[in-house]
Amino acid sequence: MTDPTPTPENPTATDVEPEADGRVAAWKLLAGNPVTLFSVIVLVIILVVALLAPWLAPYGVNQTDVTRALQSPSAEHWMGTDDLGRDIFSRIIVASGTSLQIALVSVIFAFVIGVPIGIISGYLGGITDTVLMRCVDVMFAFPVLLLALAIVAILSPGQLTTMIAIGVVFTPIFARVARASTLSVRVEPFVQVSKTMGTPGWWILLRHILPNITGPVVVQTSLSLAFAILSEAALSFLGLGIQPPNPSWGGMLFDAQGFMSQAWWMSVFPGAAIFVTVLAFNLLGDGLRDVLDPKQRTLAEARRKA
Repeated sequence: MTDPTPTPENPTATDVEPEADGRVAAWKLLAGNPVTLFSVIVLVIILVVALLAPWLAPYGVNQTDVTRALQSPSAEHWMGTDDLGRDIFSRIIVASGTSLQIALVSVIFAFVIGVPIGIISGYLGGITDTVLMRCVDVMFAFPVLLLALAIVAILSPGQLTTMIAIGVVFTPIFARVARASTLSVRVEPFVQVSKTMGTPGWWILLRHILPNITGPVVVQTSLSLAFAILSEAALSFLGLGIQPPNPSWGGMLFDAQGFMSQAWWMSVFPGAAIFVTVLAFNLLGDGLRDVLDPKQRTLAEARRKA
């Protein structure tokens, strides 16, 4: 007789094949969603531009020329110049790298801390769940931007501080999402059977709980990236994020507020960059939700066949 309990050395065929088939079906459904594909293409373009920004920028980001200040968009300056004669196009594409870096690092920070807290809290329950969730509730008691402002004010403004602040405020969100998903998975028969057969708790968490909560967590990651972009722009607009003369989309909006009537391009183009990036992340999150959530996947397949 063989031990039917799935272990690292003894995975069962029924554990592997349905998951593989589900992943294939999910990817096919995702590839068939034109809105999601559009968002992926936009995000890939933004990422490529951010990586190649030092070579794509036609001018230095801090290259000033007061004789060309507040010039409207032209063949020489595609998005015009600001009040110091700096090329707005060059500053926007260089700032894209900074914004994406801050968003990615801060969300990874929140993911790495929040998801384990949520899984442990939901799986163990009892006093552990009560203590961890009360700590999360305390963080939720503060508005997101207000908590980020407080953290930045304590640690002093800067790029690293902005990453920490945004990461901290998003940590309880990931903890809540992971806990809610864990609570629904831990009562499933395959988890109860594993417990009965004496499977170690750490293996249940890694083999059964974590794979079955990836859908909501991945969707939350995409949405958090969108809000992280907005949070970084807000902090920079208030002077607590990226510090001048380094370019940032929020900082460029702050510089433009005194020239709204005479130089519309100073605010329109940075605002458009924020809008397009946030929209793309949100559309990607919606697409991922449709293929990773079984109920939403069923509805999406029905709409596609209709």
